[in-house]
Amino acid sequence: MLRTSKSSMVLGSMVIGALVLAGCGGGDDEAAEPAAGAATDELTTVRVGAIPIVDVAPLYLAQEVGIFADHGLEVEPFLAQGGAAIVPAVLSGEAEFGFSNITSLLQAESRGVPLALVAPGPGATGDPEEDFAAVIVPDDSDVQEPADLAGKRIAINSINNISDTVVRETVRQDGGDPSSIQFVELAFPNMVAAVADGSVDAAFAVEPFATVGVSQGMRVVAAPYTQTDEALTVAGYFTSDQYAAENPETVQAFADAMEEAQQYATEHPDEVREVLGSYTNIDPAIAQELTLPTYQTEINRDSVERLLELGVEDGIIPEGVDLENVFADLE
Repeated sequence: MLRTSKSSMVLGSMVIGALVLAGCGGGDDEAAEPAAGAATDELTTVRVGAIPIVDVAPLYLAQEVGIFADHGLEVEPFLAQGGAAIVPAVLSGEAEFGFSNITSLLQAESRGVPLALVAPGPGATGDPEEDFAAVIVPDDSDVQEPADLAGKRIAINSINNISDTVVRETVRQDGGDPSSIQFVELAFPNMVAAVADGSVDAAFAVEPFATVGVSQGMRVVAAPYTQTDEALTVAGYFTSDQYAAENPETVQAFADAMEEAQQYATEHPDEVREVLGSYTNIDPAIAQELTLPTYQTEINRDSVERLLELGVEDGIIPEGVDLENVFADLE
């Protein structure tokens, strides 16, 4: 359900949104200069804020193989390390869409930031032995099971966000005490070194860093995304309520194109691994070894509700969030 009455809150919400949605990445890259909504050769140009990780490969593939063009769109991605650059760009109209993890969007909704989820991104693989994010420990660690992580220092990329939510839940399910975990905020690229030198006991690392850790002799002891929900929707693409209300056909076209792009990525994993080199610094050899996420074609609303429940339980999301306000009103 769109909340156009909140459009007057946009400028006041930009700072809040930037802080809230930084959880997908490590830092504060500035967005590129605005060029929003222009039409060229009968295609509508839209800018999309993304993060240089495996999760957004379908976005790049869709532009490369013509999926967006088939839906009347010309997509111009810009890369940032997190929402601190992406959210203000979307709220101000400098970009039409952005990428964020689900917990960040739930937190944004709880603060009245006028954003709406329009398309799914990556999802858990459903296989705890092979997921695209994992808790890694040194080979000689005494941690053997998720419950053993209680009382340990665990690196995550953003405190009070989706990472500590799913790690806590995994430990809780295994009979451990999640309240005793000491979370340490570190950028993903720094996690393997921190585990290796003993700065932390473990790290919740996404790909390619989980594979890098394993290649250096570390062990995987938990797969928190899958162990929280086998079909967990981890992240997705959002727009502002104002843009969704004023441009429903473009938002629908983007949502339809992303559904097709996600399916294409699922069916062409070799092309996914190849396209990673166009927007990330992932070593080509690692790209061939890493575990890809599930590229979901629809948002698993039950898993979004689960993340909301866990966020409330852990005190990082206040009670009273209306889930219907989190989703754009699409056909």
